[in-house]
Amino acid sequence: MNIFAEIEGIQYTPFACRTLKEYNLSNLEDAFKKNATFILNFDKNNKFALSWWVSPKRTRSYPYARVYDSLAFQGKRVTVIPVLKDEGKDGDRDFIQWDTISLMSLLGVYVIISYYKEAQKNLKFENKITNQKFDFEHIKQELRAISSYQSDALHWNITQIEKIREITEKALQSYRRISKKLKVKLHSKKEIEKRIKEVLTEKNSFINYSRDLAEKAQIREIRTIQPKESVEGQKVQITIKNYLGGYYFFTCDEVIIQNDIIYLIECKHSKRSILPSKADIKDGLLKMILYTNLKNLKINDRKFQHCAILKLTTSQSFDSDRVKKLDFLGKIQIESKQNNFSVTINNLDLESLIK
Repeated sequence: MNIFAEIEGIQYTPFACRTLKEYNLSNLEDAFKKNATFILNFDKNNKFALSWWVSPKRTRSYPYARVYDSLAFQGKRVTVIPVLKDEGKDGDRDFIQWDTISLMSLLGVYVIISYYKEAQKNLKFENKITNQKFDFEHIKQELRAISSYQSDALHWNITQIEKIREITEKALQSYRRISKKLKVKLHSKKEIEKRIKEVLTEKNSFINYSRDLAEKAQIREIRTIQPKESVEGQKVQITIKNYLGGYYFFTCDEVIIQNDIIYLIECKHSKRSILPSKADIKDGLLKMILYTNLKNLKINDRKFQHCAILKLTTSQSFDSDRVKKLDFLGKIQIESKQNNFSVTINNLDLESLIK
């Protein structure tokens, strides 16, 4: 089953965002150490809601939850993403993809594509590094440009794409210095340069190559149910087209079709806790932003009405009385009602559960 839909724009009001701490520009590095998302007082005229990604890969460290926490801010929302992250030959290596930048554009989030400049040796592995730190001077420079930028996030993010070759070269130079200093072997230099050449020769090749990677990842995910997921229905592909003709490739955890209505269900599961973690739930809420804004949803040219559902499950004994007391769930219930989607916990409707 392949679902196709369109998004013309985003209308959504979040309620579960955490209260963000404020930092001045002089304390930017300290803010990164202590917070995944925060308010940055850039100067007397500019404040940003700033989040940052540990890795350019979307499945690591809940980057969607970090971005979600910035969405209640009424000013410019900014997220910092490393163009690549190499953990060393004994670790992972991830590259940024066009679809990530496109999604941020869709959400009105300004992307700063940056790079890691420093790291420490991971003492548990011979060829692995940890505690990687961004080039904060580069981030400050980009924030300065955003502070006076008059166009929207989409246009800014396009200019970031045009800088990817330059930023990638800086990242590679930093990793060469780190490798020499720490005497740690990183992933193949030739392979990295080959991938960079394939992706970054020009903007269009970057878009097409990343789109191909996203499609392949989508297919892999459909074939695999992760251990933390508890799903009953069918996992399917969903392809979303925006008003500019850009495509986003996702997987929907579970789909149920009844008559002319299709239920798009995002599943979050916990084996040990009374609920999935807040970060996991916020990751799911970001999918709700997409699903609640879909238009012209079709399967094989047949149009369907659709409903979005965030399905939370636990494998331990469920204590409904204890769940009712969780303030976080009250915020989620308000958010679901305001934005026209449903939330279930172990197949019980959240709205009826917390009354």
